[in-house]
Amino acid sequence: MRIALLSYRSKPHCGGQGVYVRNLSRELVELGHRVEVFSGPPYPDLDPGVELTEVPSLDLYRDEDPFRTPHWRELRDLTDVLEVATMWSAGFPEPLTFSLRAAKLLRARASEFDVVHDNQCLGYGLLGLRRAGLPLVATVHHPITHDRRLELDAVSGWRTLGVRRWYGFLRMQGRVARRIPELLTVSESSARDIVEDFDVAPERLRVVPLGVDHEVFRPPEPPRVPGRIVAMASADTPLKGVGTLLEAVAKLRTEREVELVLVASPTPGGPTDRLIDELGISGAVRTVSGISDEELAGLVGSAEIACVPSLYEGFSLPTVEAMSCATPLVASRAGAIPEVAGPDGECADLVPPGDAEALAGALGRLFDDPERRRRMGENGRKRVLEKYSWASVAAATAECYAEAEAEMAGNKC
Repeated sequence: MRIALLSYRSKPHCGGQGVYVRNLSRELVELGHRVEVFSGPPYPDLDPGVELTEVPSLDLYRDEDPFRTPHWRELRDLTDVLEVATMWSAGFPEPLTFSLRAAKLLRARASEFDVVHDNQCLGYGLLGLRRAGLPLVATVHHPITHDRRLELDAVSGWRTLGVRRWYGFLRMQGRVARRIPELLTVSESSARDIVEDFDVAPERLRVVPLGVDHEVFRPPEPPRVPGRIVAMASADTPLKGVGTLLEAVAKLRTEREVELVLVASPTPGGPTDRLIDELGISGAVRTVSGISDEELAGLVGSAEIACVPSLYEGFSLPTVEAMSCATPLVASRAGAIPEVAGPDGECADLVPPGDAEALAGALGRLFDDPERRRRMGENGRKRVLEKYSWASVAAATAECYAEAEAEMAGNKC
């Protein structure tokens, strides 16, 4: 099949969208399909055989200059004007504006593709593709309504208005999701949340768990670093529970030597930086970012324990990556994490989300039991090899493409 895979931003090496796009596209090509990725910035790293069509935006949230005001000469059309005007009014424009740009490109090339696969954009522009005769499939990793709820819980007063405005695109995403006949999601937990928050009929959802490259993420050869904890998170996002982890590390530091390596890009002087200083643990916390998959795998494999302290996850790639490296886990009993990690104590010790005392206790007990760490790591690796491969993700996704193509053909008849 000729597949157009859409992703409104695809940051490589971190962030679920970039990981998903790279691995899914590679495995679809391995199955014999032709895949062209349409992405806004930041652009993905893709494997040989996968084509990339860049869909330039104004890139208003680039790491080195977030919330920038573009020069008027940068404005090319009304979509650009809409993008900057939405940002100026405290909204997040990218899902809508990317969908409008991608739809314009695809309508002009409709005869070149058999199916369009949207990755979590759910913008109004996509609806025009079905009117142009293009079968449409969408992946919803989880409804961003959860992110909004957690951010609203973290603020008060007038700041709640800013959070509600930022997440204004959610109404659009719900409307578009209800009009796309083939929807994929990554866990039963996410499926239930999509049904509840987006009012999507359960029978229109197919669960296809994500995968991991178990040749890259593999058990380490060198000894693990004593006392090292590794965690992967968007450091300043309440959803990821980094604050809870930092408080737990501070408690552990009163009784043992531990080091936390945080794979994240915290904002200088932002909430994470401030909390590290307040807790007095700057000497025990190190952040890294912009590393390759191979470097990430080496880092995860170097730790005695991996931690996923999230308050919610639609799937949790860090959980699977840690298990693939045979690194035992302490993780929150939140969202899809129990579904991904399996029964409590088998591959991961599960604790209540947001409970720093419980998290510190679980980490300490696991540090004190090297035999249990070894056994949990072996269980995790076995679970990954049995359940989570990108090849199986691609095969199941291709089946959904065929169903979308047949549904569109039936409508034309």
